[in-house]
Amino acid sequence: MFLMLVPCFCFSQKIETGTFSGLESSQGKRPVLIHFYTDWCTICKVESFHLNQDKELVELINDNFYVISFEAERTKEKIRFQENNFSYIPNGSSGVHEIVLALSRNKKQPVYPLWIILDAELNLIDYHEGLWGPEEMKTKLKELLGL
Repeated sequence: MFLMLVPCFCFSQKIETGTFSGLESSQGKRPVLIHFYTDWCTICKVESFHLNQDKELVELINDNFYVISFEAERTKEKIRFQENNFSYIPNGSSGVHEIVLALSRNKKQPVYPLWIILDAELNLIDYHEGLWGPEEMKTKLKELLGL
């Protein structure tokens, strides 16, 4: 039975994600991909499905980047990032996390999905709003890595 299940685990590789709190200890001087999404965003769900289906892309990301996948409107924990503290800002029945507003170009209403790419020293090197297909993402990430 075990041998029959092993292939399932091998083919179900997904993008490995970390957290802001684990960034400093786990990063290992790799560039950082920050993915902001929301539960209600259909485009976010479609994008995530397609990105995780591309084995080459998943390997490229897992081998070369520290990834943070962050639910922008439901995550309520306080976050310390680049010597600043960020909190959740409630707004009626919803809200948004301050870190999303701080890193987004659109400070009033961020566009989801939102990808922020930082170098190993946590400086901004790229920014992408909206749907990002696997081929376009692979091309951009390889370019940034010099591959």
